[in-house]
Amino acid sequence: MKEPADTRILAEIWEVIGERAQNPRPDSYTTRLLTDKKGIDKVLEKVGEESTEFILAVKNGVDERTVEEAADLLFHLLVAIRAAGLELSDVMQELEHRKK
Repeated sequence: MKEPADTRILAEIWEVIGERAQNPRPDSYTTRLLTDKKGIDKVLEKVGEESTEFILAVKNGVDERTVEEAADLLFHLLVAIRAAGLELSDVMQELEHRKK
């Protein structure tokens, strides 16, 4: 079994998402998601789209696409969490609570 990748990247991405929310940059994809005229619906559409693409990649047994789509889904999920006004730590605490 492979060693897990360094999970600090999630914290780093979360920091960037927060930075883009606090200091919007017009050239930033994250900023565009967070400030779209559709509001939170825009990022939720992306979560749905990426979820479908992930499911198809897994179903088709294409490992490289599965990894790519999982990364896309995780990113958009993080943006949606931020757009909902929640913190990643809230989700992490819930995961910790569920750990048996």
